[in-house]
Amino acid sequence: MKILIVEDQARLGQFLEKSLTECSYTVTWVRSCRAAMDAIAETDFAAILLDLGLPDGDGLDLLHKWRKAGFNEPVLILSARDSVENRIKGLDFGADDYLPKPFSFEELRARVRSLVRRQSSVKLAVLEHRGIRLDLSSHTVSFLDQPVELTKREYALLEIFMLNIGRILTRTLISEKIWSSQYDVDTNLLDVYMSRLRAKFDKGAEDPMFKTVRGIGYQLA
Repeated sequence: MKILIVEDQARLGQFLEKSLTECSYTVTWVRSCRAAMDAIAETDFAAILLDLGLPDGDGLDLLHKWRKAGFNEPVLILSARDSVENRIKGLDFGADDYLPKPFSFEELRARVRSLVRRQSSVKLAVLEHRGIRLDLSSHTVSFLDQPVELTKREYALLEIFMLNIGRILTRTLISEKIWSSQYDVDTNLLDVYMSRLRAKFDKGAEDPMFKTVRGIGYQLA
């Protein structure tokens, strides 16, 4: 499972990276808001450990931007701001948990396990958006109450969008989910499949659901 650490203190960042890697997590460690934005745009994470005092901005502002953009990864704030008011503010901004510094690694590890476990249990059986109904248990899809036949790959692509409504997904992220080879990222194969989805769900629509974000990827609006 992938963990993102957003922490500018070198000693703490190195410790967290090493310790969580030893716990069999795949760890990405960044030290700024900008690097964190780039990292979360490129791939999904099972959990994010977020410091608030970053060199190029405040972690709370970063968290607020993530939630507004549709990123729903579990976030555990790690901060020396340990007052009740600061904890409440962090949770109100969209954090899932708040751990004041200094902390024990055993407690941190337990909280990360809890976040990951909670995230894996919230996957809904049925996803619905603007007339699309995707049943995860039966792998069936309907649109405006009419069944829609999809290939296995078309279904997988639609599922990614339905799980990330409103979120801009990069071409790399989508391709990593659908294909195992990076070769496909450099071809027009993704565009072909997007055209197929649009033909089935966007045909004749005044406000298309699948939008192209130039230079980045696609969005289900």
